[in-house]
Amino acid sequence: MDAGTEELRDAHNVLSEWYAENLVGVLESMPVERTMLDLFAELTLTVGVEVADVGCGTGRLLPYLAGRGLSPCGVDLSSGMVEVARREHPGFGYAVADLRELPFGDASLAGVVCWYSLIFLAPDARVRAFAELARVVRPGGYLVAAFKHGDGTGHRNAPGSRVGSLGVDFDRYWLSAGEMEDRFSAAGFALVFQGSTPPEEAEPPYGYMLVRKTGSRAA
Repeated sequence: MDAGTEELRDAHNVLSEWYAENLVGVLESMPVERTMLDLFAELTLTVGVEVADVGCGTGRLLPYLAGRGLSPCGVDLSSGMVEVARREHPGFGYAVADLRELPFGDASLAGVVCWYSLIFLAPDARVRAFAELARVVRPGGYLVAAFKHGDGTGHRNAPGSRVGSLGVDFDRYWLSAGEMEDRFSAAGFALVFQGSTPPEEAEPPYGYMLVRKTGSRAA
């Protein structure tokens, strides 16, 4: 494991309880995010029910996905996050794993959720990560991603930020919708829908992208 990935993992081990306390009810307050997940679920159900939340954090999305007829599991780099997820949202399968080496067979999933997890990918990790996502999604399956808009420049946490106050720091990358679409396309996905929040609502704006794995569906 490279130093940047170790730093990210260790930081989120520290942040796991903070997330558990502070993200309660966030999805319920964000109708755009619910709409994106609803669209993903409705389309994915035409392919199958097995989906993974890759970078699941505290597991907060899994009950929502299950409530829409899917059979979700969670994967996260941080063992601390997975421990919290198992406690806060029991009844689902969880695994500790790197996005670039997922614990799923080829074409074994009808869909994947990447909810603000791709923003941690350094430039040299992106090709492998997007290819790994494509590997596990069956042809005709779907992937939905939430991210933050930008030019791909790396960001560190500012002094006095919530994470800085906990003594952790790590890199994040705000990617453009154009780069996201290009990387999905190169990995074998076709764009279905994309959107973003108005710039005045968040800085940087939140972006959302729904893509479909190209090729014939598995029988």
